[in-house]
Order: sequence, then C-alpha cells, then structure tokens
Amino acid sequence: MTIEFSMLAPHVPSMCHEDLVPEFQKDMAASMKEIGKQLKEINPDVIVLVSCHWPSTFFHYVDCTSVHKGILTAFEAPDLIKDVAYHYPGDEELANQLVNAGVEAGLQVQGVNDPYYLWDYGSVVPLRYLVPNEDIPVINLSVTLAANLEETYKWGQTIAKVLRETDKKVVFVSSGALSHNLVRGRHNTPTVTEHAMDKQFIEFMMNKNYQAAYEMLPEYARHARVESGGRHLAMLFSMIEDGWEPAYLADGQSSGSWNAVITFGKKVVTLPETTEETQFAK
Repeated sequence: MTIEFSMLAPHVPSMCHEDLVPEFQKDMAASMKEIGKQLKEINPDVIVLVSCHWPSTFFHYVDCTSVHKGILTAFEAPDLIKDVAYHYPGDEELANQLVNAGVEAGLQVQGVNDPYYLWDYGSVVPLRYLVPNEDIPVINLSVTLAANLEETYKWGQTIAKVLRETDKKVVFVSSGALSHNLVRGRHNTPTVTEHAMDKQFIEFMMNKNYQAAYEMLPEYARHARVESGGRHLAMLFSMIEDGWEPAYLADGQSSGSWNAVITFGKKVVTLPETTEETQFAK
C-alpha cells in the first residue's frame, strides 16, 4: 500500500510514565496519546521507528526480530525508567527486505535477529503512547555514527522506496529531539541562539520548504547539538511525500533540549477541542 504518515516523536525519560509527566511536557504526552487513538483507526500493518538511542558505530542496523519482548531499565536514567516491560510483535519479512535493499544500494546495512536484544528508551517511551496495546508490529532502526547526513538520507530514501512498494500500510516514526545541548534540570530550555535555530528549522518544515530545512541541518546540528547529529531528521525527510500536510501538535523542553510532536501525512492530524493548539516553538 503506502506510508500512511510519518512523524517526529519525543522520547524524554520523564514521559515514560504518564502519571509522572511534568507540567511542561504534558502537552506532548496528550498529543502522543491522541495520535495513538488515531493510529487505531488507521490500523497500520507495521511501524518503522528510528531511535536516537540506538547509536551504532559503523553499520546501519535493522531489528529483524519477530517478537520484541523485554524489561527495560534505562542505563542513563534508571530512576525514571526502571523495570518497564514491553512486548511487541515484529515484522521479520519486511525487515529483511529493508536489509537486502540497503545492501543492494551499496550501504553498510546488517540485520539483527536476536530475541535477547534489549530495546532502548527511545523506542519504548513513544510506543507506550502510540501503541499502548502493543498490538502493531514494529521494526527498529539504528542511527549510525560513521554515516554522515548524506549517507543517512540515502539510507532513508532506500527504506522509503521499499515501504512505498510493500502491500502493507506503514507509519514511520523518527524518535528524537531538535536542539539537544543537555544541562542539568529538566525544566531548562535551550539557549536563545539554539532555540532561534529550532524556530527557523521548524518554520521551514511547516512551510513545506523541506529542501531548505535539509540544507540547514548540518550547521543546525553542529551549533545546536541536534540529537544524533540530526540523522533521525535526515531519515524523516526521506519519508515525506509531495502533497503531505505538516501538523505541529506540541512541544516542550527537557534538560536544555527542545522536543516537538510533528506529523506529516495526506491529512492533517488534528487534536480534540479540549487540547490547546501549540504555536511553533513558543
């Protein structure tokens, strides 16, 4: 069928448990939860998710495991994410197709098929909102540190081609932040300079000027320390199709980083009237 929509999703550790989300992140939690409800209506066959917290050194990895099951304690934040169980189906067939396509494209891609591989919180946190019933198959992708943005974008294009040619309905999730120069204190926002770059980048995306946003990404990533060097964003750009509508649903800080919920699809994802509209990078 096709890629139904793609999105940028936050994974800040303090959002793992909905009842403990701080006030300045509640809009993000509410919007993610609403997207989860709309996902049930779309009923996708698979979610393909790239996580900034699966940093691979040399290879682009694809998690081909047929069942994802484990208990996560996040080594970065065991006080916030401890003994969190997850159990999601995978899609081994489609995952292997992605691996084969990457190899054929001349990229350094490998599949991982290991039932003992433990998910990171960049995968677990957003999926707790998007797929709370754990009933949609998931394929995880790493961000590869030896791959520059150009190579990462090419890998994203290769993935997108496979997803558009499959007979399955697919949702693509890019799990990561924008500016990401971390400091102590979850309430802290980015610096004025970093946030100015966030705003410009978001403005390009909301105006559908994706080429300008992509061209801005290298300098933006360097000066604002965008998470994973912006690799998750390069992959996200690969998934956006002509005519798709962007929707900026929520945002918030986390320890000096800026996080946003942004969707791209045939139809604008809307929030219920009880949820306040978010201005771009307020």
